[in-house]
Amino acid sequence: MAKIKEVLGVNELTDAKAGLYRALVAEFLGTMLLNFFGCGSVITASVVAIALAFGLTVAAAIQGVGHVSGGHINPAVTFGLMVIGKVPIIRGVLYVLAQSIGAIAGSGVLRALSPERMEGALGVVSLSAGVTPVQGFGIEFFLAFILVLVVCGACDAAKPHSKGMAPLIIGLAVTVGHLVGVPRTGAGMNPARSLGSAVVMGAFDDHWLYWIGPILGGMAGGLIYAHAVGPAKDDGARAYGADEKELQSLTGKKNVNPA
Repeated sequence: MAKIKEVLGVNELTDAKAGLYRALVAEFLGTMLLNFFGCGSVITASVVAIALAFGLTVAAAIQGVGHVSGGHINPAVTFGLMVIGKVPIIRGVLYVLAQSIGAIAGSGVLRALSPERMEGALGVVSLSAGVTPVQGFGIEFFLAFILVLVVCGACDAAKPHSKGMAPLIIGLAVTVGHLVGVPRTGAGMNPARSLGSAVVMGAFDDHWLYWIGPILGGMAGGLIYAHAVGPAKDDGARAYGADEKELQSLTGKKNVNPA
């Protein structure tokens, strides 16, 4: 029973030291900023500008709130870390809720501050002409796959030299994903980000693939890093995620025993 409670993270609901509620606020703010600035760049109609806006916003958000929550700001990242036991289930579910609400808030503020003529360019994702739902699903899968793979590598505690660069590295992964994804699917890459735009604009065409694709891709990225690619080793340290310092960097909390 104790093991189940540990995996679920039940104790975090009442343990002030876990910092769960501060982390939820951080995830809300990070995703709100992502939708405001990232989706706000869509009006430029430049794939490069959009990709850089999303990538740099992600990097900035992680730098700003990563020490509090781990800076997931993406359900695909949360699920990717949750499936390999780096984030307790309850924390993960609450993260996704906070991210979704934050994305809706960000898109809502963006629409409120944009003239009516810009409402057609507020970041609603959709399949480009000729792209089938199956192809769109595949694109979204791989966009999240590379993102979570990079997150795991950049945050590996056995690679301390990459710690300071992690926000930028992760932001660049987001940028690359958008360069490929924008012309095909609009580059959701983040279920919460896609939901925010869809709710505010009332556009849900093929919305399922912007959730299922990234979440499965993120889970695959986490599993492959943890069990196939192999984590970095440092002086005989246990496998990826086995020490407390690394887990803290991913979840933004202290004194957690890994699953």
